[in-house]
Parts: sequence; structure tokens; C-alpha cells
Amino acid sequence: MNHDEAFHAILESKYARIINAISKLHGVSTEEATNIFYNSVTMQLIEDGVADLHCRSDKYLAEEIWSEWEEQQNG
Repeated sequence: MNHDEAFHAILESKYARIINAISKLHGVSTEEATNIFYNSVTMQLIEDGVADLHCRSDKYLAEEIWSEWEEQQNG
């Protein structure tokens, strides 16, 4: 496994933990949390390696993504 493959494997595991955190923290289904996560700008920033967001805690990122989603709903 090369560096890029390893990094993406780690990210996929982190994504699962963030989705789980969104679901538990905000009482939504895993399916809804998954949709919120994958449709967020923050997820794309993590994927693109912006500001080392992948180094932030799962809970922090879950809350950022939730806040982003709430703003979109109230927008």
C-alpha cells in the first residue's frame, strides 16, 4: 500500500467516526448523518487536505458539519 492509499484508508475510517458522531450527538439516523456529511463543504475540505482538518477531532468535525448543515437549512 502506497502513501496515498494509506491516507485514504485512514480518511475513510475517520469519515465513519464523524458520521457516527453526528448521528449520536444530534439524534439522527446513520443514513441521515451520512447524507449530511457527504454533502458538506467541510467534507470536501477534509478530502482536499485543507488546513489539516483531518487532524481535528471527530467530535469537532461532526459539530462543524452539523453547524454547516443547520445554516443551509435556515439559509
